[in-house]
Amino acid sequence: MGRQKIAAGNWKMNTSHSDGYFLASALTKAKRPSDVQTIMAVPFTHLGAVQALTFDKKNIAVAAQNFHHEEKGAYTGEISIGMLSSMHIPYAIIGHSERREYQKESNSLLATKLDLALAHNIKPIFCCGEKLSVRKSKKHVSFVKKQLREGLFHLTKSDVKRVVIAYEPVWAIGTGETASPEQAQEMHAAIRKMLAEKYDQEVADSISILYGGSVKPANAKSLFGQADVDGGLVGGASLDANGFIEIIHSF
Repeated sequence: MGRQKIAAGNWKMNTSHSDGYFLASALTKAKRPSDVQTIMAVPFTHLGAVQALTFDKKNIAVAAQNFHHEEKGAYTGEISIGMLSSMHIPYAIIGHSERREYQKESNSLLATKLDLALAHNIKPIFCCGEKLSVRKSKKHVSFVKKQLREGLFHLTKSDVKRVVIAYEPVWAIGTGETASPEQAQEMHAAIRKMLAEKYDQEVADSISILYGGSVKPANAKSLFGQADVDGGLVGGASLDANGFIEIIHSF
């Protein structure tokens, strides 16, 4: 059996509660390929409603966009991993580039979050990727390797196989710029090689690696057609039901 194909939509800080419900409902009701896992990473306010829509459905699930790195305590306004676990939320994004940038989340902090998610049986979608300056200096592979080494590679072989990796070139997020299919494949292959060197080839071949960075219906098929691209972490295009459904059918 091959790697899991995944179309994950990250809604970010978008949609009202009612708009989010209607979007999730449309995606839940849509005809989707049986071999593609659809994920909706929704705002915290939407988690309960979207979980109720997807809880008993096959191949579609909800994800949290973040959670706090402490189990509990005096952290007003924060959401703990235990709260998500108590709602049976199956996935959570960890280390999205916007949180690395705006909330200054470090690789070591993200390693802590990974451990928390796995301890609570929530599947992490672990993000990595470089800025344009790093790409232009041709240090993008070593930069991402450092992110993985410090954030992910402390995991055991059995635990790392429970992680989904999302490669997101920061220069292609929300900019309209997209890495070419060849650029995406180059980095995905490099990440898989890093996994093989740290663990073994069987581990490397079992982990889904998603591409995130201005994925849309027009380019999804060419991106997903690359040998090491197992799907997408889709931003803005996931807010349009018809467009996202087209992306889901692009494998």
